[in-house]
Amino acid sequence: MQGLADFLKSIGAARFGAMIAVTAALVGFFAFVIMRVTTPQMTTLFTDLSVEDSSGIIKDLERQGIQFEIRNEGSIIMVPKDKVTRLRMKLAEGGLPKGGGVGYEVFDKSDALGTTSFVQNINHLRALEGELARTIRAIDRIQAARVHLVLPERPLFAREAPEPSASIVVRVRGALEAQQIRAIRHLVASAVNGLKPQRVSIVDEAGQLLADGAAADPEQAVGDERRISFEKRMRKQVEDIVSSVVGSGRARVQLAADFDFNKVTQTSDKFDPEGRVLRSSQTREEQSMTADNNGQVTVNNELPGNQQNNGVAAKDQSKKSEETNNYEISRTTKTEVTEAGRVNRISVAVLVDGIYSKNEKGELAYQDRTKEQLDRIAALVRSAIGFDQKRGDQVEVVNLRFADAPSTAPIGEPSGFLGMLQFTKDDVMYFVELGVMMLLGLIVLFLVIRPLVKRILASDEVAAAISGVLTGPAASEEAAPAAQPLLPSGAASAIDVATIQGQVHAQSVHRVGELAERNPNETVAIVRQWLSESAK
Repeated sequence: MQGLADFLKSIGAARFGAMIAVTAALVGFFAFVIMRVTTPQMTTLFTDLSVEDSSGIIKDLERQGIQFEIRNEGSIIMVPKDKVTRLRMKLAEGGLPKGGGVGYEVFDKSDALGTTSFVQNINHLRALEGELARTIRAIDRIQAARVHLVLPERPLFAREAPEPSASIVVRVRGALEAQQIRAIRHLVASAVNGLKPQRVSIVDEAGQLLADGAAADPEQAVGDERRISFEKRMRKQVEDIVSSVVGSGRARVQLAADFDFNKVTQTSDKFDPEGRVLRSSQTREEQSMTADNNGQVTVNNELPGNQQNNGVAAKDQSKKSEETNNYEISRTTKTEVTEAGRVNRISVAVLVDGIYSKNEKGELAYQDRTKEQLDRIAALVRSAIGFDQKRGDQVEVVNLRFADAPSTAPIGEPSGFLGMLQFTKDDVMYFVELGVMMLLGLIVLFLVIRPLVKRILASDEVAAAISGVLTGPAASEEAAPAAQPLLPSGAASAIDVATIQGQVHAQSVHRVGELAERNPNETVAIVRQWLSESAK
């Protein structure tokens, strides 16, 4: 203990305090590094949570004793990465998250015996709205949704019942497509009895009307959507086939289609005179014979039994034959129904860039495409769109230089070590953080600890050297009387001894001077220590 006390006393209060401060800083730094390395990597459990869902999930995590972090005012909850899958299944088993709305679970804990019909109707409306909101949130690009239903009751003694209606407010990422908006309207209309899709209004979070509740059927909007979809599909086909020839991004295609949305019904009858068939045949024959009485008409002649021929009389005989044949002529009846959406005409305009090649100076030089190449590209475009000259289709292919020249350095997919191991962004950031901590540790080790240790060791060496040098002459003087009897008498021996002692003293003084010049602070501390010891 006395040696430790002497060592601490020789160090000094200032140096001792500095050593304690550096030691505490190092312990704290390495403790932080160890805790940061051993802390599990956090990942997202759920996002866009409501206050009710967030509080329920946090309460469940605290009950299980699982570490978590809350971000973005409780809408995002972070948990250890190795437990996220199990926690999601566990929370889903408990019905979390509920989605910020009340569904049909409102009837699970209700007392149906003491509940009035009014409360039951309100709960049914709330449950239906909540379930529809949850279903709408399952659609891509929709973050949140609220549904309001109006289900009027039929008044007494009324012939017509008022129609139900619905209004929906959605918060989206980006923009919804027309088919998604129409799908939401049909989804809600199919879930509510008596509700028509035209009675559903949709509004986004910016107050923009996506679909109004007009009573008219938006057939024209459907027709425009069909035309836009057709033009988009045909444009993509033309761009794909042209880009494969001229290069990616070196062609611009514009396509316009003229649609006829009128529904036409046409009926035509065709008769074939050669294809006749006998339907019915009727034959009629008449025959008559009359006698000549000189034109006299008497009662006697008319009486029966009194018609006597006194001689040969002249007679009239007539014969008539009639035949009637009915034939059926072949007849063809044709009814054609042309549905709406016929393509009347297609117009295509294709703009292609020229050819770029390096000249002798290594610069890109532009060159127009030949007429033969443009004709081949036009032929490909005609085949892609189903060109019909009778329909009036038009295809125009023009070669002009684009404003931006193609880049010489194509961007390839990331490869190498990261691409081979397929590290995620979180893994890369974790390794970067570990590397920075290791670099800081090495900096502290080489720039703080190593100089401090060298200064402490140098102070011990300086103190030992100065003590040895200053005590050396006294020891030699004490040893000189004992050694003098051993020395041979004579002037030569005395001169040799004096010369050796002088060289030793000179070397010692020179060494002490060098040490004092290199370590002035330690020299001053040692001298002060000696002065304090002599005073005692």
